[in-house]
Amino acid sequence: MTTTLEPELSVRQVLTLERVLAGEPEVVAGAGQLDRPVRWVHVAEAADVGVMLSGGEMVLTTGVLLAGDESAQAEYIRSLHRAEAAAVVLGLGRAFPAAPEVMRRAAERCGLPMVVLHRPFPFAELTEEVQSRLVRRKFAAVSLSESVRTALTGLITAGAPLQRLLDEIAQHSACPVVVSNLAHRVLATAGERPAVDDVLRDWERIARQAWGHLPGRSGTGGGSEGDGWIRAELGGRGERWGRIVLCGYRGDRATGRLLADRGAEALVLHRMLAGNSACTWEEQSAQSLLTDLVSGVVPARQLLPRARAAGLPVNRRTFVPLVVRHGEPAQLDRVLRAMGLPGIVAELADPDTAVLLSLARDQDAPGLAAHFAARLRAEAPGTVVAAADPRAVWDDVPAGLREARHVADAVADSAAAMDLPAVVRLKDVHLRGLVRLLRDDPHVQSFAERELDGLLRGPEEDLLAVLRTYLATGRNKSRTAQLHHVSRPALYRRLEAIQGRLGVDLDDFEQAASVHIALLAHDAQQS
Repeated sequence: MTTTLEPELSVRQVLTLERVLAGEPEVVAGAGQLDRPVRWVHVAEAADVGVMLSGGEMVLTTGVLLAGDESAQAEYIRSLHRAEAAAVVLGLGRAFPAAPEVMRRAAERCGLPMVVLHRPFPFAELTEEVQSRLVRRKFAAVSLSESVRTALTGLITAGAPLQRLLDEIAQHSACPVVVSNLAHRVLATAGERPAVDDVLRDWERIARQAWGHLPGRSGTGGGSEGDGWIRAELGGRGERWGRIVLCGYRGDRATGRLLADRGAEALVLHRMLAGNSACTWEEQSAQSLLTDLVSGVVPARQLLPRARAAGLPVNRRTFVPLVVRHGEPAQLDRVLRAMGLPGIVAELADPDTAVLLSLARDQDAPGLAAHFAARLRAEAPGTVVAAADPRAVWDDVPAGLREARHVADAVADSAAAMDLPAVVRLKDVHLRGLVRLLRDDPHVQSFAERELDGLLRGPEEDLLAVLRTYLATGRNKSRTAQLHHVSRPALYRRLEAIQGRLGVDLDDFEQAASVHIALLAHDAQQS
C-alpha cells in the first residue's frame, strides 16, 4: 500500500501547462534551476516586490514600471533572489518587446529562472490554473497527513508494539524504514527483508556519510534526498535521541517528508505513553536478533547485517555465547559496559537471558567469560552462567547459543550450581547435559517412555519423586528417607513398589543406570 500525493509543482511543470504553452514561453536564464518547487503565483509590478514575498513564489510581471531604468531592472531581479522566489515570468509587449539584457544577466548571476512569454497572455488564467492545482494538492496533503496520523495513533492507543508501527509506516512508504539512535546504531527496522538487509549491510558508513552530525528536525544531508533517503528526528523537550529514516523512497519527495514526520510523531508518542527510552528500543533490537539466532529460523548469514547495524563488531572476532539464568538484562548490560566488553544482551524465555560477547581474536575469551561470570555472581549470587565454547565463525553462533541454553537447562537450579565453576559448560554437566542435548530425539523419547511406563501410567506421582531422589543421591536410602520425611521401612516399601512397576532391580548398577537415564530424559522433555 504505497501512499503518495500528486508530484510537487515545479517551475518546469508550470511551463508545460497547456495555458502556459499558448504564451510561447522561453527560458532565458536559470535553466538549471527549473525543478524549484512553486509554492504560489504572484502578480507584481512594483520594483521592491521582494518585500511582499515569503519564498517559493512564481512572480508574473509585464515590467511596465521597470522600462527605461536599468538599475531598477537589476534591483528587481536581486530583490526576487533575496526573497527566494521560485521564478520570474515576464510578459513581452509594449514595455519590453524582447528580454531585457540587464534583467537576464542579473537572473543568470543569481541562478533565478527567468521566463519570457512571446505571445500576449492573460496572467489571470495562469494564476487560476496554478493556484487551483496548489490548493488541491494542499488539501490532499492534509488528508493524507490525517489519514496516516489516525492509523498510527489508533495502533498506539491499541497498545501496538514498536514493530507494528514501523510496519505500518513501511506499508505506506513501500521502502525500508530504519530507526537509529544518534550514534547510528540501528534500533528497529521494517520493510521487505531483502531490501532491509541491503540497507543494513553497510549502514553505519552510509549513515555517517549522508548525515554525519548535522542538526535539523527533518530532511537530509549530503544531498542524499535525491536518492530517496529521507529522515525525521526523534526527540522532545529540546533533546534529540534518535531518527527515523525512509531508505530509498521512490515516491514524491514531499510525500516522503510527510510520512517521515508523521512516523516520527507516532514514535515519540509511543515512547512517551509507554514510558520507554531509546535504551529500551536497543534492548528490543537485541532481543529480536538473538531470538532469531537461537531459533535458527533465519540463517545466521542473513542476520549478519542486522548484527553489524546493531553495533556488534563482527569482522575477525571471537564470539562467546552465554546464557544467564536468573539474571536481569539491565544488570548484565551494566556489567558488560563496566568491563568494557562489546556484546549484546537479550531476555529469552524466563528465567534465561542470552549474552553474545564479541571479542578480538587475541583476547582471552574463556578468561574474560569467567571474569564476567564472577563479577555477575558477586552482585547476584543466584545467577548461573552457562556457556558454549568460543566461536570463530559467525555461522556457528546459533549452535553455540543453543548449546549454552542446553547447559543452563541441565543445571537444574542455583543450588546445583554451587559446586560448579563460575562458567558452566557442557563438560561440567556430564550425563545430564548429554541427555538435555538429545531430549528431542525420538529414540530417546521412546526409550524414556518405555523404561518408565509402569510409573507414568500409575496414579501415585510421589513414587516418581522418590525414584528421582533415590537415584540423585547415589541410591542412598537413609538420605532419601530423610528428604522425603518417611521412615526407612516406609521407603523400602515404596522402592519395592517402584521396582515392581518398572520390572527392574535397582540394586543392579546397569538397570539402575538405565532407569536414571530414562528419568533424566523424561525430566528434560517435561521442561
